[in-house]
Amino acid sequence: MIPRDAANTLIRLASGFPVVAITGPRQSGKTTLAKAVFDEKPYITLENPDEREFAQNDPKRFLARFPKGAILDEVQRCPQLLSWLQGWVDERGLMGDFVLTGSSQFNLIEGITQTLAGRVGRVELLPLSASELAATDKLPDSLTQMLFQGSYPALYDRPLSPQDWYSNYIATYVERDVRQLIAVRDLSQFQTFVKMCAARTSQLLNLSSLGADCGISAVTAKQWLNVLETSYVITLLRPHHRNYGKRLVKTPKLYFLDAGLAAWLLGIRDAQTLETHAARGALFETWVLSELYKQRLNSGQSLDLYFWRDSTGIEVDLISETARGLQPIEIKSGSTYASDWANGIRKWQSLAGTESLEPAIVYGGRENFEREGLKVWGWKDTATITTVG
Repeated sequence: MIPRDAANTLIRLASGFPVVAITGPRQSGKTTLAKAVFDEKPYITLENPDEREFAQNDPKRFLARFPKGAILDEVQRCPQLLSWLQGWVDERGLMGDFVLTGSSQFNLIEGITQTLAGRVGRVELLPLSASELAATDKLPDSLTQMLFQGSYPALYDRPLSPQDWYSNYIATYVERDVRQLIAVRDLSQFQTFVKMCAARTSQLLNLSSLGADCGISAVTAKQWLNVLETSYVITLLRPHHRNYGKRLVKTPKLYFLDAGLAAWLLGIRDAQTLETHAARGALFETWVLSELYKQRLNSGQSLDLYFWRDSTGIEVDLISETARGLQPIEIKSGSTYASDWANGIRKWQSLAGTESLEPAIVYGGRENFEREGLKVWGWKDTATITTVG
């Protein structure tokens, strides 16, 4: 197992909450992390028909089997168990008593929010971060390979090709998770929708255009987009709310949370194709955003990431809100620094004034350096930039 940065956050939450829930996309390593951190607890999956029937028919006796708590996987398969779990942990008063994980995130989150409010600490686990891969010498040597391969753990601990793994991942996701969440009569149409979303990663969201390209209404497109967001396939990056007296774009930007998955959906079947592919810049921006998300989620911090764009198209890719102020971050896939990369940041700084912290640029090269008052970070050191400010 590749050690996960979220382990310390999980341990911290378990000291203050009777229940800890690990959510995240399918195959991101939730069960593996739970077993590694709480190796003394028995592991029960409610995918097992016998265990599920026991929990449904006699939840009190089911829970009584675990005097020192347990890891309950796929707990959303037995939602009524959560009500019994509430009374059980209240009576025992033990911290870190039960650990819950599940792949159908919507049902799990809804259940713990309604039933276990105030009793559960939650960790959101995305696929492997660059820092986790680097710590075990598994970080790909080239940016192109990193974007192509993506970050799912299975691709680093098994002899699997990305194209084989992602094709099965999407099939399983659509057949199991999507069918549980919405009534999709034509699954092939939903798969087309997911591919159209991949073609728009790092772009402003236009629901009408997205729906039209897939032959569905904007209302349906919004519903399906919510499914992708709830199941951690995509995220919507919101525009920063400060106006500074200028007309700003108020539409969110769509990002996939794994560049490798987006690349596969775009039909990219080898790393070499990515060297000159038109989507390379968008996939690099997608990868950097997901890395910044992972760093924050793994440490239990709020995301507090936005973008800024005015009505003339001047843009800063990311604005990070920190306790000391606002940090602008520009993302460029090129491997050689160009002075015009800072144009958007300079414009924003003239409006933000003293609120602006030291700006940064993440680029597709390897070296870290300072240039024209900017910190420029190579792609392998992306995680470092999250500590600035």
